[in-house]
Amino acid sequence: MIINLCLATDLKSRLLAIFLAPIVGIALLTNSSFAADRPNVIVVMADDLGIGDVSPTNPDGKIRTPHLQQMASEGLTFLDAHTPSSVCTPTRYGLLTGRYNWRSRLASGVLSGTSEHLIPADRPTLGHLMRGAGYHTAMIGKWHLGWDWHKTGKGIDFAQPVKNGPDINGFDQYYGHCGSLDMPPYVWVDTGRVTAQPDREEGVTKTENRYGWYRKGPIGSDFHIDDVLPHLFDKSMAHVKARSADAKAGKPFFLYLPLPAPHTPIVPVPPFKGASGMNPYADFVMQVDHHMGQLLATLKETGLDENTLVIFTSDNGCSPEGNFELLKQHGHDPSAGYRGHKADIYEGGHRVPFIARWPGHIEAGRKTRALTCLTDVYSTLEAITGQPRQLLGGEDGFSLLPVFNGDDTSGRDTLISHSIGGSFAIRQGAWKLCLSAGSGGWSAPREPEAKKQGLPPMQLFDLDSDPGETKNLVDAEPEQVKALLRLLDQQVNNGRCTPGQAVSNDRNVTFLPAGVEIPAP
Repeated sequence: MIINLCLATDLKSRLLAIFLAPIVGIALLTNSSFAADRPNVIVVMADDLGIGDVSPTNPDGKIRTPHLQQMASEGLTFLDAHTPSSVCTPTRYGLLTGRYNWRSRLASGVLSGTSEHLIPADRPTLGHLMRGAGYHTAMIGKWHLGWDWHKTGKGIDFAQPVKNGPDINGFDQYYGHCGSLDMPPYVWVDTGRVTAQPDREEGVTKTENRYGWYRKGPIGSDFHIDDVLPHLFDKSMAHVKARSADAKAGKPFFLYLPLPAPHTPIVPVPPFKGASGMNPYADFVMQVDHHMGQLLATLKETGLDENTLVIFTSDNGCSPEGNFELLKQHGHDPSAGYRGHKADIYEGGHRVPFIARWPGHIEAGRKTRALTCLTDVYSTLEAITGQPRQLLGGEDGFSLLPVFNGDDTSGRDTLISHSIGGSFAIRQGAWKLCLSAGSGGWSAPREPEAKKQGLPPMQLFDLDSDPGETKNLVDAEPEQVKALLRLLDQQVNNGRCTPGQAVSNDRNVTFLPAGVEIPAP
């Protein structure tokens, strides 16, 4: 604009240019100063870690997690935080887009290691958001949102570039594997290129290893299952060190670190192997905690600690692969008394640890019962970086900045949850309505069995008086059921649960069990 004005021939334009130049210059200095104050952001998401598996959210747990406890002592612990889904892929979609996963084309289940990309390039994500705020953006870890391998009639040509990976979703660089660590192919991809060609087929059956099994498939010469977790943390710490100088010079970084653990294969390495005295799952959780301690220590070593927001959470509840029965014998419950586990519509499926640490901005050692969903991370970072709300992006997210600053709520008073089988639940306040006869997932009763038993097609719980979801009040509270059904219908059809213009879902979303209708107003 200034250049055009300076080239103008009339005196008025020249004078206007002279007048505007210092103002624009001051604005640029102000923006540069603001950029220097913005925090670096690291979002760490564990895989299949239950709310009962870490001491900040379960003081009665029997797994030692001192580093996460220290993080909580220096930050804020959310006790009513939830994933948008009770399984991997859809939760990752919700976290990155700030949008409920069931609005996408994925109606149920998860992707595989060979699935094509789920998030289109024009869908706003955390990567786009933070890049737009002047951040360097990187993803290191388990993607599990699909990318496009070069497929041939014989399989995958690993010598060809990988297309439509995290780079189309706003990440300047990425390093990771495509699916869960029990899903082939097992190769590292570094921003579109496989780092080493597969040189063998490998896999372990459940019979061979109750905890460490993974499906057989091609594996790269530099890919070693037992080393994946420490390797990803090593990469992340190296990344923090590499970005340190730029971060201090006003170019902050955003790092998304989705872990492969403690999901199967459950492969703790010494000195964590056997350290819990319970089982490999508990050992693996201890290893995750140790590596988090290393990452936090790296921030201090690089002088970035005071200006970095770190969020630690999980993608869903603990999986049955963790062996609930054996852990129970040691007095440990991965679901901390809540019903169900991974895949379920019950609280144990989607209520997860959520810890935020930001020295000087978040009061140390505080706990909150503010209702929270991982879709809120999008709106939170949008607010922290001073970006205006857009029509798309964060449609189902509320900024947690007020909670960071001491408020009791973000303004969120409703939550829609989703199970692996595609069952819905809606919560408002303490009332939670599950649109399923059973768990909607893997715990008893599964949906087919629940229907055989003739159980009601819906379940209503008062989480204040019944956090374990043991007493179905659907017949006792018909008006509450009607109100929640209408509310769910409204939020589904609006394409958003936040205030704003209605937008479209990517598919025709259905959620009513057979025989249930939306009641008239």
